[in-house]
Amino acid sequence: MPDSVARLEPAAFVRIPAEAVVGAAVLLALPRRPRTAVAALSGVLLAAMTVLNALDMGFGQYLGRRFDVILDWSLFGDAESYLEDSLGRTTTLAAVAGLVVLVLLLFVLLALSVVRLGNVLARHPGTATRGTLIAGVVWITCSSLGLQVAGAPLASDRTATAVQSQAHRIQQTLRDEAEFRKVARVDAFGNTPGDQLVPGLRGKDMIFTFIESYGRSAIEDPIMAPGVDSTLDARTKALAKAGFHAKSGWLTSATYGGSSWLGHSTTMSGLWVSNQQRYRTVMASDHMSLTDAFKRTGAFDTVGVMPGVQKGWPEQKWYGLDKVYNAFQLGYRGPKFSWSTMPDQYALQQYQERVHSKRPADGKSRMSLLILTSSHQPWAPIPRMVGWDQLGDGSGFKGIEEAGNDPADVIADTTRSREEYGKSIQYSVTALTEWLERYGTDDTVLVFLGDHQPIARVSGNHASRDVPVAVVAKDPKVLDKITDWGWTDGLRPAHDAPVWKMSAFRDRFLTAYGSTPHPKRN
Repeated sequence: MPDSVARLEPAAFVRIPAEAVVGAAVLLALPRRPRTAVAALSGVLLAAMTVLNALDMGFGQYLGRRFDVILDWSLFGDAESYLEDSLGRTTTLAAVAGLVVLVLLLFVLLALSVVRLGNVLARHPGTATRGTLIAGVVWITCSSLGLQVAGAPLASDRTATAVQSQAHRIQQTLRDEAEFRKVARVDAFGNTPGDQLVPGLRGKDMIFTFIESYGRSAIEDPIMAPGVDSTLDARTKALAKAGFHAKSGWLTSATYGGSSWLGHSTTMSGLWVSNQQRYRTVMASDHMSLTDAFKRTGAFDTVGVMPGVQKGWPEQKWYGLDKVYNAFQLGYRGPKFSWSTMPDQYALQQYQERVHSKRPADGKSRMSLLILTSSHQPWAPIPRMVGWDQLGDGSGFKGIEEAGNDPADVIADTTRSREEYGKSIQYSVTALTEWLERYGTDDTVLVFLGDHQPIARVSGNHASRDVPVAVVAKDPKVLDKITDWGWTDGLRPAHDAPVWKMSAFRDRFLTAYGSTPHPKRN
């Protein structure tokens, strides 16, 4: 069985497997009891490899990478929660139960099948021996001549190669954990005194915002781009009319299709946080986050608005946030929109009422971190913009939610998924920029970006990991400080605008706004 959807073709199943030839020879040579035990164990191992191949397929489609045997088991809880929010509890429980039964049956039936085949070989030793020898000669001949069927080698050692690949990935994971721990101890600004951090932004109303799944495909894909691009251009003009101007570029995300927290922490830490172990390492470290840099100045109060957080969030300490508003602290009484707990427009209005409209009592400036969620898959139903003075407690969104698409219909249709994804990005960008147009001040500086590309079914199997990033401000001096970045004027980055690794943003931003490096090396 192949380990990617792209290779899932009939030709993959008509090849001659070397492992079957060797297995037949071994079973022929063994007495009955050892043969039965070896056959049963072989069936179990074959089932395990089948499950791992299926997981590689799923992770490739959703996260743009293979399944990590050591780190990724914890993600199944998140996957179940996502399905429950999108399809309902009953459907999710049925799907999980069906999957568990299917996996158990796979292990049992494959073990029994190999035992049965072993017994068939034993009952016909002469024929089986000749057949095994012939199959071995054919395999060697096909391998030597490089014979193929539909572009795939006729002689296959796929299972042995897959086992070797899994072992190599496990070694890499274990080695990466130790090496990354050393990297995380080094920080170019780790010992920088507070009065030497971001002096170019003192007195500013600083806002960092992540838009869920806002990737390069939204701006360049032929299905999504027309609507998204026109929205970006229209919002650029509207902001300019209100006195705001923007520069935009590209960042290459450390994640793809999901695991948004890896994109958030990569941007804020300046480290390449590409897996769960790296994330845990960073969260447990004293490596300075970009948001914490503002707190360390002593000149900013720091606050987070996290409508996607629905449980304890100990990461608040590492991010250096004095106060965090989660999904249950924003007064929302309306319906969920699949996974998203509330529409972005509502979350932004609550940010305005609870945070932005109130100056800190200690006379400090404010740095805010917002995570917008309306563009989270499955992109159905999608909220619509309403009058800002009509938001209330959000209960008015019930009619919009009921009139929206059924998540099950969108999930099952690739074209509709792409269309609805594009609409969700238009909604999130519109909500954010209308908020800025309506409530932004002369001192407001907004940095907004995507955390990762959407899943491969939407962005394509060979899409980049790039996401758009923009800096918006009224004060021309703010944008003047990043002129040498070569970014595009406006909210829509040009195709050939500079592309940086997401982990490069923190240090470039700190440097541009006057921070003095004082390296820390533990």
